[in-house]
Amino acid sequence: MTDVRPSSADPGWTIRHFSQSNPSGRGSGDVAALLRRVADTLDSLGDVQVEDLTFKSNVTAAEDELTITVYYDAEPRRR
Repeated sequence: MTDVRPSSADPGWTIRHFSQSNPSGRGSGDVAALLRRVADTLDSLGDVQVEDLTFKSNVTAAEDELTITVYYDAEPRRR
């Protein structure tokens, strides 16, 4: 299951965001898999301008739980 939560579409804000994690359990600590998930989500958004991203790792008894939050502008990228 993919955890993607787009931010509010409030017209007063120009930056949107989503957070994404790997599914809980075996493989939840797979950084490469999480990066691929984030890349797939960005591709599905179309031509957006990424402003920033954060990476968070929560240590657990099993594998670490990873989360990436991407902050983006829905305007097309500057070229």
